[in-house]
Amino acid sequence: MEEKTFCPLGSKCVDAKDGVIHRCAWHVMVRGSDPNTGKEIDHWACAMAWMPTIMIENSQQQRHTGAAVESFRNEMVEANKASQQVLIAAATVSSKLIGH
Repeated sequence: MEEKTFCPLGSKCVDAKDGVIHRCAWHVMVRGSDPNTGKEIDHWACAMAWMPTIMIENSQQQRHTGAAVESFRNEMVEANKASQQVLIAAATVSSKLIGH
């Protein structure tokens, strides 16, 4: 069965008239990997049609960023605890030397 795509705005993505190629600004090339299947994408289509795929990829990247920030936070908490212990030890030694 033949499949045809139509524009809900009633336009053509690419049209040649009078020796000039008219291309819709939303007709874009996307290259990369499909976030659902992992397969390579190298395809022209309407930017509006790409939105679900791009939103899925964006959500995945946000999850990765959140995980990286949480990992960094945990490392900073541990580093701060170590710094506090060093400062407490230094204060204890200092107060014993002074005689307080």
